[in-house]
Amino acid sequence: MKKTLIILLSFVVLSCSQNPITGRKQLTLLPDDQMNSMALTEYQQFLTENKSSVITTGTNADMVKRVGQKIATAVNAYMTQIGQGDKMKSYSWEFNTVKDDTTANAWCMPGGKVVVYTGLLPITKTETGLAVVMGHEISHAIASHGNERMSAGMMQQLGMTALDVALASKSEQTRSIFQSAVGMGSEIGIILPFGRKQESEADRMGLIFMALAGYDPNEAVAFWQRMAANSGGQSTPEFLSTHPSDATRINDIKTKYLPEALTYYKK
Repeated sequence: MKKTLIILLSFVVLSCSQNPITGRKQLTLLPDDQMNSMALTEYQQFLTENKSSVITTGTNADMVKRVGQKIATAVNAYMTQIGQGDKMKSYSWEFNTVKDDTTANAWCMPGGKVVVYTGLLPITKTETGLAVVMGHEISHAIASHGNERMSAGMMQQLGMTALDVALASKSEQTRSIFQSAVGMGSEIGIILPFGRKQESEADRMGLIFMALAGYDPNEAVAFWQRMAANSGGQSTPEFLSTHPSDATRINDIKTKYLPEALTYYKK
C-alpha cells in the first residue's frame, strides 16, 4: 500500500499543469495528444451521425467560421506570446454549424473542433454575441478543462490504485471510468464546485480572447442576461450546479473580468 501511494503521488505531481491565464494548478493525467486523438474520434463520429444537419454554407455558417477563425488566430498569437505556442501545434481548428433550432448550445473539443447549434443564434443575436459564446467554449479547450475533469473522475474511481495501469487500458475501459457516476457526497463536495471554477475561468479567458480578436467584451453582460431570460427563470440551486448562478456569473463578469478584458480590446 505504501509503495502504491508513493507511485500514485509521484504520478499526480508529474501530471500537474497550469492554466495559461489564471495560473491555477491543474491535474491533467492524459497527454494532450491522447486527449486530442480521443476528441477527434468523437468529433468525427458526431459529424457522421449528424451529417444531414451540418450547414456548410450560408449566412450563419459563414458567421460561425468567421468568428471562430478570428478567435483562433487571437488564441494562437496569445499562446505563442506567453511561450506556449507548442501546445497550439496540435490544434487543427474547425468550425461547424448544426441545424437544430431547439438546442441553444455550442462546444469546443480538445484540438480545436467547434460546433455551434442554430438554436443558440437567436440568443447571441449578433456576431459579437456569438464571439462571447465561442470565446468561452474555446477557453475550456485551451485551459484543458476536459482533461482535468476526466482526471478528477479517474482519481475518484481508482482511489489508491496506480493510475498508469488505468491509462494503459483499452480506450473503452478508460472511457467507462470517465463516464461512471460518482457518489453524491463526493459530487457535491468536489465535482460540482470544480465545475463552477472551470466555468468561471472560461468566462474570464473567453472575454480576453474575444477582446484580442477585436470583439467588444462588454457584450457579454447583455448576452448572459438574454441567456438567463431564455431559461425562463428555472435554474438549479448554485450549490448543486456545475455552473455559477446567472446572477453570480453576470456580477463576476461586470466586476472582475470585464475591466481586465477591456485592457486587451482595441476597436
